[in-house]
Amino acid sequence: MRRDTRNSQEAPEENDELELEGGEEEEEEKSSGHRRYLTRAGAERMHKELLRLLNEERPKVTAEVSAAAAQGDRSENAEYIYGKKRLREIDRRIRFLQKRLDTATIVEPSEQTDTERVYFGATVTLEDEDGARVTYQIVGSDEIDTVGGRISVESPIARALLRKKVGDTVEVIRPRGEIEYTLVQIRYV
Repeated sequence: MRRDTRNSQEAPEENDELELEGGEEEEEEKSSGHRRYLTRAGAERMHKELLRLLNEERPKVTAEVSAAAAQGDRSENAEYIYGKKRLREIDRRIRFLQKRLDTATIVEPSEQTDTERVYFGATVTLEDEDGARVTYQIVGSDEIDTVGGRISVESPIARALLRKKVGDTVEVIRPRGEIEYTLVQIRYV
């Protein structure tokens, strides 16, 4: 597997004080010692979001906050207070995306050399005990989209599938109970 890494000019500080306001604690977690992988497509989606926030959202909200500030008393100005809160949320998301893109290892699934086994980026087709088939792509934790068929490499199904070959059977423990899958197809697209 060929890997590209994106290097940051500045290494993230372990003692960075980041503003956390509900919900994003796990997103801003300290370095946990394991590598974060992204597919090239996932990195491109994150980069597009970053550019949209920087070039569209932030300037728009900044202009709204400036207009609200010009109206006078800021302590009772709901537009100003809400705008400042939204600006903090945008800035937090921008920092998160920049950090993830700078520290992630980018993997191009189509460049995988061992296509006989399941690795990060693989698109797998599984068949359950009842003969129903389902297809998933194994991606990084920042790219999860269960409706779109993208599951985290850290999920129980993906962990069970890693390094397996076509024809192998795996048991997966899930909240609704155990299920057995047979690996039908592996693709790297």
